[in-house]
Amino acid sequence: MIYEWQRVADDLERRIRAGEIPPGGRLENERELADVYSVSAGTVRRGVRELRERGLVVTLPAKGSYVVDPLPPASGPEGGESAD
Repeated sequence: MIYEWQRVADDLERRIRAGEIPPGGRLENERELADVYSVSAGTVRRGVRELRERGLVVTLPAKGSYVVDPLPPASGPEGGESAD
């Protein structure tokens, strides 16, 4: 079973890696993303937290979430596995 927040995170990662949201680019705000994905703001918040854990974005208080530059390598379909 895939949770909605995972679907949001996976699609945002796909968009980031495809260059739709470039390094240094800002993600839409929670309300906009909630509308895009037809989910709650809380679901978006959890998805963005997952992107932070994957090392793809940083969130600046009162500023938003931005794609890191450079991007980390893709972790593969399992996700979450990386060398320390």
